[in-house]
Amino acid sequence: MVTVLDHTIVPVRDRQEAVKFYTEIFGFEDLGEAGPFLAVRVNDTLNLDFRQSDDFRSIHYAFAMEAGEFEDAFSRIRDSGIPYGDSPSQQENMKGPGMTLGAKGQGKAVYFKDPSGHVLEIKTY
Repeated sequence: MVTVLDHTIVPVRDRQEAVKFYTEIFGFEDLGEAGPFLAVRVNDTLNLDFRQSDDFRSIHYAFAMEAGEFEDAFSRIRDSGIPYGDSPSQQENMKGPGMTLGAKGQGKAVYFKDPSGHVLEIKTY
């Protein structure tokens, strides 16, 4: 069996706002209540469980996707007016995509923030 990440708890300022953002920008499935969390399904092996919190630091989440999914998500980011950038150090320069290193080598990437300030990356190889 291959080991995969099953779920992770994401601290957010507003659980409902997080679910709305991730379902609208990424197209993730809203799973509703999951114990003390609100959850979304990223794919058949990963859920994000949003936990309300005022005490956290920004976390980086990188999502690899097929080229068509990448273009669709990037289009939704641009259409929504979310500031984005072409590198981890230039998250709001409104340039991109850039080429950055990931688990499978160099790939096209765009960086932006969710409503709680987490740095997100979409990537395609």
